[in-house]
Amino acid sequence: MSKLDLRKRLGPLYDARSEPALVEVPAMSYLMIDGSGDPNVEGYQQATEALFALSYALKFAIKKSGGPDYGVLPLEGLWRVDDLAALDLQHRENWRWTSMIMQPDQVTAELVERTREEVRKKKQLPSLDRLRFETFEEGLAAQVLHIGPYADERPTIERLHRFVEDNGYELRDKHHEIYLGDPRRAAPDRLRTILRHPVRKRQ
Repeated sequence: MSKLDLRKRLGPLYDARSEPALVEVPAMSYLMIDGSGDPNVEGYQQATEALFALSYALKFAIKKSGGPDYGVLPLEGLWRVDDLAALDLQHRENWRWTSMIMQPDQVTAELVERTREEVRKKKQLPSLDRLRFETFEEGLAAQVLHIGPYADERPTIERLHRFVEDNGYELRDKHHEIYLGDPRRAAPDRLRTILRHPVRKRQ
């Protein structure tokens, strides 16, 4: 059976360009986990480890049952603060976050719970029980590709916000990041991150 290329199938949603653009983001299923504080602290790392462990276990379970093979999609994050204007990329200790990984149609709530039990027997993952399986829909959003360190996102975010304003829209809901690069393997200046924010027509 040929491998299912989810990123190719989802097109621009996981293949942003360096120029801001509007995209329509449909409802999709995710493994998600909530937290707060700096992503460099242990809690965030434990959440990420649990997300990937369960995502890979689901991939292998689907393949073993005769379903398609596929590549696990990248880590994503929803980030929020009480005042968006006070967004500070250098100090994220006051941020609240939701880390998540999109799942293909073959993943069901029943399969998630069954696979979670199997993972629990094999690994000690403090955040495993906090994971939830949920549908998430952003609708119309603006996005752009950022290349470089996460701490240097500010100019790219500002460019995205200007694009939104210049085209008659306004920001709504949460700042969204999709991490196409692996910070453990890639040099900081080569990291690729999709920056996305849901929008609506300005009244």
